[in-house]
Amino acid sequence: MNAKFFDNWTSQLRKGVLELCILNDIRNRKMYGYEIVKRLRRIEGLIISEGAIYPILSRLKRQDLVKTSIQESSSGPARKYYKLTKEGEDMVSRMNAYWQAISGATDFIEKG
Repeated sequence: MNAKFFDNWTSQLRKGVLELCILNDIRNRKMYGYEIVKRLRRIEGLIISEGAIYPILSRLKRQDLVKTSIQESSSGPARKYYKLTKEGEDMVSRMNAYWQAISGATDFIEKG
């Protein structure tokens, strides 16, 4: 097996899935960055770091898919919370529908 090919393929797949997971994670409630990191680290195979999450969150904010608010924390410094905008809600719905179609198609093809 070509390890380099597989490593590149899994890296590219994780990038897209990570964006979908982040948007789905903050879909129903606002969350702060490290909270998102901790939840996503539970997903086997996703292999994420804090350094990967924050640039994605910044880009999602620039694209008006998420909005932020700063709130004081009783356990440390103030936290930046992320929540979907209306555009973000629409986008994650579209992304989920596309994911379901693609995963259904790959299951169908794999089963022959």
